[in-house]
Amino acid sequence: MKNEELLHHYLGALIDELARSGVRHVCICPGSRSTPLAMRFADHPGFRIWIHIDERSAAFFALGMAKTLREPVALVCTSGTASANFFPAVVEAFHGRVPLIVLTADRPHELRDIGAPQTIDQLRLYGTHVKWFTEMALPETTPDMFRYVRTVASRAAAVAATAPSGPVHLNFPLREPLVPSAAEEANSFARTAEQPYVSAIRGEHHLSGPQMQQLADQLRRTANGLIVCGPLDQPDFAKSVVALAETLGYPVLADPLSQVRCGSHRKDVVINSYDAFLRDSRFVEDTVPEVVIRLGAMPVSKPLLLYLKRHSACRQIVVDTIERWNEPTLLATELVHASPVLFCQELNAQLASQSGLSGVPAVSVRGDASWLKIWQTANEQTELAMQDTVLSMQEPFEGRVFTELADLLPDGSVLYVGNSMPVRDQDTFFPRKDQDIRFLANRGANGIDGIVSSSLGAAAASEGPVVLVIGDLSFYHDLNGLLAAKRHGLHLTIILLNNDGGGIFSFLPQAEHPRHFETLFGTPIGLDFEKAVEMYGGSFTRPENWDTFRRSVTSALEGDGLHVIELRTDRQLNVRQHRQIWKAVSDMLDNGRKRETL
Repeated sequence: MKNEELLHHYLGALIDELARSGVRHVCICPGSRSTPLAMRFADHPGFRIWIHIDERSAAFFALGMAKTLREPVALVCTSGTASANFFPAVVEAFHGRVPLIVLTADRPHELRDIGAPQTIDQLRLYGTHVKWFTEMALPETTPDMFRYVRTVASRAAAVAATAPSGPVHLNFPLREPLVPSAAEEANSFARTAEQPYVSAIRGEHHLSGPQMQQLADQLRRTANGLIVCGPLDQPDFAKSVVALAETLGYPVLADPLSQVRCGSHRKDVVINSYDAFLRDSRFVEDTVPEVVIRLGAMPVSKPLLLYLKRHSACRQIVVDTIERWNEPTLLATELVHASPVLFCQELNAQLASQSGLSGVPAVSVRGDASWLKIWQTANEQTELAMQDTVLSMQEPFEGRVFTELADLLPDGSVLYVGNSMPVRDQDTFFPRKDQDIRFLANRGANGIDGIVSSSLGAAAASEGPVVLVIGDLSFYHDLNGLLAAKRHGLHLTIILLNNDGGGIFSFLPQAEHPRHFETLFGTPIGLDFEKAVEMYGGSFTRPENWDTFRRSVTSALEGDGLHVIELRTDRQLNVRQHRQIWKAVSDMLDNGRKRETL
């Protein structure tokens, strides 16, 4: 059998097995050395092909798609620096726990390390930022080789999807000729059975019965507890954690990315304004927890982190899946390796059973509701103070974007947010809602790169409308990602917060050194993005007031294609507006305390 025919069958077996293992989408970047991989993917009826010119954009597009679908997406590129351009998205996927299957074409062994063109060292290129790497064997005409290649494909899909999810990397040394004959091009994928060659059965981690009983016994005797929910995207988590909180009588401090703030579940115990009222020193000092149960990654809120550090003597239980030590605060007293959903469900069942409440709706295992009431009252007062202050502002305010979107987004929407200020303003200002709104962000490595492409990947995978809120530097950083919207006819609404620079630095100590601030940190770029958006076939609007903003967003959501809505703001004014809101919150809390003492 000729090399090109053997290669055709060999790669066909691998790609067929990826499809049988549940992989449905592949992002392909054009190149010569990757020709046989690209052609075999295109031949297979089980794959949707997404062609991208730029490898970095392709990788972030795949990441956004995999995050939205909660399933592995494949990536294909040619040899050389093409594979290096995948690196930022691979890092984000690893830390953000997003399943990717990275397939890089490479020169064969005899062409390495001798100056051959378009050749770099691709072995373990992504280092510790993948869950698994393997250098694929060269194809042979033996039954064992075809069993090998199908097993590798099954393993790659299983490892990528198994919690904690993440990227895997398969490197393919490919010899020329790379293009099959016309007869071989039409060849079938040989195997007819529907099941994957190796079925990976994944179980969930949970505590044993005695361990859970011991924890339940301890928590039943602990009145002042908190449940902190960071970024976590698992079906049934919101319902499970709220039920547990109601049983314990604990407030739930819910980062939007925990998916707990919005949905059809009950939200009486959900606290959404903690980022604002935990800036009040009196509240922080007076409200001392005995236990904190944290689920998901660390929330974005710095006031929450400072609150936890202020009360570092309390018991802090971090619940996470096995293999990762996801605890950057260095405050945890216990790290529980368990599925967050199962942990909440099993602990709640144990508490209900001990209280004689099995089979009835969850109620507090204690009669004392004063601790929970303190947090609920502070949340209500903060919401009122923020609403009144925001509505009183005459100039555009970045935080108001999220209070407006809360009323504009329909059921089934996806809200993707950029890093730096947008994700923080979302945390502060997005309220609890009954609509089913999914919140996504690239919070693995927290970079500003690739956000446009990630949101377009989400748009390609989502059944409902997708809205991206992003700053001007992050938008510029991934401007060429907009090509995917034009090339694939995707519907995406982008809210562009243009404050001409890096707005978050105005809140940091660097702002106290004005001599070099604008050059080193503010970094204004002075760009008008309208023509760039039009180049990619999108519509561009710049609303003059909040009424026209609302009309622009509504029109974009009801339309098709790419829509960019730019809100021009001022960085220094934005800082003053935030501080005005924080002062209004503290004043409201002070007035509430004074009324209590009368």
